[in-house]
Amino acid sequence: MPQAQAPCDGPAPTQDAACLSASEWTRRLTRYRQPIPARSVFELAVTLAPFIAIWAVAWWMLSISTALAVALALANAAFLVRLFIIQHDCGHGSLFRDRRLCDWIGRGLGVLTLTPYDVWRRTHATHHATTGNLDRRGVGDIPTLTVREYREKGWLGRFLYRLLRNPVVLFGVAPFYSFFLQNRLPVQLMRSGWRYWVSAMATNAAIGLALGVIVWLGGWDVLFFVFLPTMLLGAIAGMWFFYVQHQFEETSWAHEDDWTIQEAALYGSSHYDLPGILRWITGNIGVHHVHHLASRIPFYRLPEVIEDHEILANTRRITLWQSFRCARLHLWDEEGGRLLSFADARALSA
Repeated sequence: MPQAQAPCDGPAPTQDAACLSASEWTRRLTRYRQPIPARSVFELAVTLAPFIAIWAVAWWMLSISTALAVALALANAAFLVRLFIIQHDCGHGSLFRDRRLCDWIGRGLGVLTLTPYDVWRRTHATHHATTGNLDRRGVGDIPTLTVREYREKGWLGRFLYRLLRNPVVLFGVAPFYSFFLQNRLPVQLMRSGWRYWVSAMATNAAIGLALGVIVWLGGWDVLFFVFLPTMLLGAIAGMWFFYVQHQFEETSWAHEDDWTIQEAALYGSSHYDLPGILRWITGNIGVHHVHHLASRIPFYRLPEVIEDHEILANTRRITLWQSFRCARLHLWDEEGGRLLSFADARALSA
């Protein structure tokens, strides 16, 4: 992992931003944490209202053209992704000052995103607390082996890992499993108390009721040609963005003794520099290194940070075109400090 940069000479107020350590960046970014209530309400409204409206139009369109209905449903996945980002901000308590308000908005949105809010909030907090830590993998992250661990596995272990990291499985099967199946139970919190069971079961009940009403009023066509396309494409997009935010060549992994949460945030999370419309759809979550440094910053204030601090705009920056190459990276090289493809790992061994 890159080491924290040494302090600059001169008084602290005049220090160059490039000389700040990861922990100093965290302190500097606290001034962006304050949510703007009117802006939060606006962002929620301009995301939720179009999502419902497009749903209704796609439903109506079924009586005219199934193809057009499916096209609208697929387009609506963009608003579903943005709703998930707003739910994500609720989980961090950054959308409004009132934590309870954030929680209840998050629980409501969790029905639309098929994600039990309290379960997700707990596992996502674990992700933030352990990201980039080789000794605490397994909760809220993409399964990642080191080159040494992969070599030590038998043929079956290698086959299963290669299967898991195959793009068809990772961005096709895994999103379906995660959102449609795994989220129905508090899988990683089975023995962590009744709260997570209530979250999962209450969300399931609300989803079941909503789907039952949809089928009763519109028939199974609405379920298959409106609901499923939106949810599937939204899940696939969400998995891709989560992947790119931490699975890139110059990411950072370290063992407990060499790991700090601030350096893992700054060096192990990307700045996914997307075109404007994709930034809006994804709620600026591509500014992921800043989000991990200061998770209480509302998603709509993240652009302020990189506008004010050019060095953060260029730190771990990945463009849309560059990001597609990340799908071929699979193994962490502890000696080289980079993520490798299976072919690179073989060449390294040779």
